[in-house]
Amino acid sequence: MYTRIDIKITFRCNNKCDFCAQGHKRDICTDRTPQRVYADLAAAYKRGARGVVFTGGEPTMHPSVVDFVARAKKLGYQKIQLQTNGRTFAYPSLLERLRKAGANEMGPSLHGAKAETHDGLTHAPGSFLQTVSGIRNAARMGFNVITNTVITSANYRELPALAGILVKLGVTQYQFAFVHIIGSALENKKWIVPKKTEIMPWVKKGLDAGIKSGIACYTEAIPFCLMQGYENCVAERIIPEGPVADGDKFIENYGDYRRNEGKTKGPRCRTCKYFKICEGPWREYPEIYGWKEFRPVLDKPGSR
Repeated sequence: MYTRIDIKITFRCNNKCDFCAQGHKRDICTDRTPQRVYADLAAAYKRGARGVVFTGGEPTMHPSVVDFVARAKKLGYQKIQLQTNGRTFAYPSLLERLRKAGANEMGPSLHGAKAETHDGLTHAPGSFLQTVSGIRNAARMGFNVITNTVITSANYRELPALAGILVKLGVTQYQFAFVHIIGSALENKKWIVPKKTEIMPWVKKGLDAGIKSGIACYTEAIPFCLMQGYENCVAERIIPEGPVADGDKFIENYGDYRRNEGKTKGPRCRTCKYFKICEGPWREYPEIYGWKEFRPVLDKPGSR
C-alpha cells in the first residue's frame, strides 16, 4: 500500500543551485507528459496513495501543473503538495489558481537567512526576496507551508536566524536537510559539504526556535547519535512511504531505496540503541569524512 506518490513533472528550474540533486537533468530530460502524469496518479491512487507531491526541478514551470492538481483532486487525493523553490508564489494569482484546483500544501525552499547567502547558492539574484514573499503569500492564503532548507557549508551558521524568519512568516513546518552529495553537490563536494559534528550547535539552535513556538521542525540525513535530546525532530521517523516517478525511472518505494541504497551505516552502528530505526548518513558522506564522528548511543550512560 502506498501512502504518497512523488512525481517529478519537469526538471526545468529558474534556480541553478550549487547543491541540486538533479544535476544536469534539466539539460537532457523532457517534461513528463500529461498522459504519464495522469497514469501515475491513477495507478498510485488505486494502490492506496492519498497524498501526492508534484516536484522537479521547479514544478510550476510545467505548463500543465494546474491541470495535474485538478486531476489529483478529482481522483480523491487528500494532500496535494507542490515541492518548489517558491519564487512564482510571489505572484498570488498562481497560488489562487492552484488553490481553486485543489492544492492544499506547499513545500517551498529557503536556503539562507540573508539574500546574499540564498541567492549565492541558487545563482538567481532576487530569489531570496521572491521566495520569502511566496512563503508569506502561501501562509496567508491558508496553505500548509512545509519548508525545506539544504544544509551546506555556506549556510549552516544562519540556521537559527533562518528558523526565526520562518516562524515569523507563519510556516506550518520546516526541515533542515543535510546536503545529498549527488548531482551538483557532488561536483561541488570540496566546498559545499560541512562536517556534521561542526554544524550541530547551529542545527539545534534552529530547531529550538520551532520547538519554542510550537511549530513542527525536523532534520533529515542526520543520524540519531548526533540528535540526542532532539530525537523527535528526526524526519525519517515520519517520512511517508511510497513511490517516486523520476524521469524514465519509477522507484517503487523511495523509503526502501533511501534505507537500502541511498544511506548507509558504519562499523560501530550495530551496537547503537537506535540501530533499527536510524538510517545513517547518505552513503557518500563517510567517503569524505569517515565514521569517527558517529558514536553509538548505548543504553548504559557513560558507556559510549
